[in-house]
Amino acid sequence: MSGGQSRPERPPTCPSAPAPNGIRANRGLQLPVCRQNSPFKPSPGALDPFAPPGRRQQWHTRRMPAPTRLILDCDPGHDDALAILVAAGLPGVTIEAITTVGGNQSLDRVTRNALAVCAVAGFTSADAAPAGSTRTSRPHPIVAAGCHGPLLGTLSTDPRTHGASGLDGPALPAPSFTLDPRHGVDVIIDTVMAAAPGTITIVPTGPLTNIATAVRRHPPIAGRVREVVLMGGGYTKGNITPAAEFNIHSDPEAAAIVFGAGWPVTMVGLDVTHQALATDTVRARIAALGGGDARPVVDGGSRAAAFVTELLDFFAASYRTKQGFASPPVHDVVALVRAVAPARVGVTPATVEVELRGQFTRGMTVTDFHGRDEHGVVGQVPPRHLVATSLDFDGFWDLVIGALARLP
Repeated sequence: MSGGQSRPERPPTCPSAPAPNGIRANRGLQLPVCRQNSPFKPSPGALDPFAPPGRRQQWHTRRMPAPTRLILDCDPGHDDALAILVAAGLPGVTIEAITTVGGNQSLDRVTRNALAVCAVAGFTSADAAPAGSTRTSRPHPIVAAGCHGPLLGTLSTDPRTHGASGLDGPALPAPSFTLDPRHGVDVIIDTVMAAAPGTITIVPTGPLTNIATAVRRHPPIAGRVREVVLMGGGYTKGNITPAAEFNIHSDPEAAAIVFGAGWPVTMVGLDVTHQALATDTVRARIAALGGGDARPVVDGGSRAAAFVTELLDFFAASYRTKQGFASPPVHDVVALVRAVAPARVGVTPATVEVELRGQFTRGMTVTDFHGRDEHGVVGQVPPRHLVATSLDFDGFWDLVIGALARLP
């Protein structure tokens, strides 16, 4: 494998930003190179990050309680849609903003999908439920469209997995509110800078173009974000190529920027998300919330759960055809759950580098769990990131299904 550079030669900008709602001009700041300092520095007496995996997970779990205020950066997408719904149904969790990025489908389609999923979740622009309904509604989060495609190259979508709309299967309701007029990158910057330091967690579940553009254009956000918990990569496998996972492969330059920006990053990759399978038993539990497969949803049943049942039916069929899975993995939900209920997703400190130039390995997340120096001696280099390495399957699905049960 050839060595890869750590960042593009020129500071990237979001490509094809729409006018007139493009990203605002740089706020008087020169775009710096990515910072390389480690965000993970154990306090005196903390457990050794190079201890056995169980102790390493305990070390991190004690340091970072679950956040409650989220920016969801996504490209819905079946598993993105489920992640939005789960976040909407969790008590004590606030979705501050949803920003979209071209990935599973084109930007216009994934943005339309995000608005539709918000309608399913019961988010509206009005405080009152529709006349004659016993269901409640609630004010919506900000939703804004971000970057159309990667920093370099062109967008390659995934209709074989997600269909022509990006969210084939269920009928998509009409949006219940309109997009924020700002560019998604500006929404990310504004939301982080308006909040107290350490209170906003960013959960990217698509290509990392928006996040990389935001941190390069306004570097102070790296010191204010609580954590970036991203779905992408893998330490033993890929899915779009043998070496690379789809989200990272879609914009590896952006991924390199995000991993190198000096903020806390947790990578939730394929090694763990492939454990989060929506089995027949799981799907039956979800279907029961909506009144079961054979009955229409009645008042008191969950319309969101009925929507998810249809969504997972399509997702299961496409995964079975494309990748040979008996049950579909709900990748993006694992990142969401790690962000809000970290005990259900175990992590191990490591350092992740993104391969940018390999002929067969572009987009690979090269993961060092051992802290090797330039001579290959282990334990010499502090880890800069966290990598998901285990999943509490039953606890994960109990949390997901419980959240769906709270939705209208």
